[in-house]
Amino acid sequence: MFKNHPKGLLAASLANMGERFGFYTMMAILVLFLMTKFGLDEKSAGVIYSIFYASIYLLALVGGLIADKTRNYKGVILIGLLLMALGYVIIAIPTTTPVPPDKFVILLALSCFGLFIIAFGNGMFKGNLQALVGQMYDNPQYSKMRDSGFQLFYMFINVGAIFAPLLAVGVRNWWVEKHGYVYNADLPALAHQYLGNTITPEGTTRLQTLASEVGFSGTDLAAFSSGYLNVFTTGFHYAFAVAIVAMMISLIIYVFNKKGFPDPADKRIDPSGNAAVAEMDIKEIKQRLYALFAVFAVVIFFWFSFHQNGLTLTYFAKDYTDLSQIRVNLGFATLQGAEIFQSINPFFVVFLTPIIVGFFGWLRAKGKEPSTPRKIAIGMGIAAFAYVIMAIGSLGLPLKSEVDAMGGLADSARVTPWLLIGTYFILTVAELFISPLGISFVSKVAPPKYQGIMQGAWLGATAIGNALLFIGAIFYTSISMTGTWLVFVTACIISMFTMLAMIKWLERIAK
Repeated sequence: MFKNHPKGLLAASLANMGERFGFYTMMAILVLFLMTKFGLDEKSAGVIYSIFYASIYLLALVGGLIADKTRNYKGVILIGLLLMALGYVIIAIPTTTPVPPDKFVILLALSCFGLFIIAFGNGMFKGNLQALVGQMYDNPQYSKMRDSGFQLFYMFINVGAIFAPLLAVGVRNWWVEKHGYVYNADLPALAHQYLGNTITPEGTTRLQTLASEVGFSGTDLAAFSSGYLNVFTTGFHYAFAVAIVAMMISLIIYVFNKKGFPDPADKRIDPSGNAAVAEMDIKEIKQRLYALFAVFAVVIFFWFSFHQNGLTLTYFAKDYTDLSQIRVNLGFATLQGAEIFQSINPFFVVFLTPIIVGFFGWLRAKGKEPSTPRKIAIGMGIAAFAYVIMAIGSLGLPLKSEVDAMGGLADSARVTPWLLIGTYFILTVAELFISPLGISFVSKVAPPKYQGIMQGAWLGATAIGNALLFIGAIFYTSISMTGTWLVFVTACIISMFTMLAMIKWLERIAK
């Protein structure tokens, strides 16, 4: 698989895989943790999720700038790994649930502070490691393999992401079952409504029914609600601790292979401190930067749509999908929950990457491989199709406000999980046409002295898209499900046609 690729690609991929395992352990459960721990609604949790997700990528600009200025890319990456581990420690420490009113602000601020530390560490790590990988392909011996190299690098990211959500769910459900309860996606919200005196009579009836189903034999629903929330969120905290272990593994891999990685600064500075290559013409630098920023602007719409997989699509799994059809007994715990769907996308990434790499290789051999900008445009069209499927599959579903008033839908009124599985499959194909190839495009076009900051800018464009994620949560709670998904269809179609309008210019710059 790694034949004809630089020697350091495997080590960089493994270091990234460990870090991504920890990251996706957290991201799989984050928004549901915020709702369960603090009783936040979809909009409020969505705002925090959006800000955090945006910060992760926005701070990559800071990380890229620091690395470019100091030329100490490897040291900045190492600091990033250590900071992320610290952030996971902060959010993994169990605290009181339900959160007392006098401690609500403090504990929410503590959780947000931990998330900020993770985001800052990720900003130091992510873009700069990508810059190192891009440097490997600046060698003419490997230059033709750049796209496929970044696709393999991207595949290893998702190897960790396959198992991370499953382990997070397993740890959370193990803790719930250890204390004599059973997982139920509707119970945390109903428990918060009951304790806050905002529950409807229908909701109270459903709470009583579900409480008996998960093992409660008493009559004091307030005591049950408090106990269930405490056990449920403690399980979340222990699931976050899994990310700490993953970060330590990533750190060990990186430290042991650090000397073998290239340094983008090596291309510009020789051992005596003199410039190794002539400065690029200022006109060419400007053209390259214009092309990059044009692509960055377009992909904002894609990321706004694609990263709904951790927000509105997760809400949809919790509220409208029949989760009883997905249940795996591991012996120590039962795998069941909306978070399981977070494993589907990375599984498809790993499964489809060799196929797509092989397909592009076949086209390359025939001289018919599309340019990188053209692949990105195609991917945006594929993403639009995925949300068309969701829009059709959601026809006739009740509004979210109606579901809340009923205390949740019965399993018989929910949709098959195959709707989400099929959507994730199509979105994954779109992702493989865009994300790894976008990174490849940046590494190819970015002027040498701006490699770190341009990788950060690519992630910064992702940050803007992520900052808009909360808009999806607003639509999810305000309009029909079909209308919500059509918003993302529109966003992807706009980005596709804008990209196609710039194709010839971008292809000329890339050459």
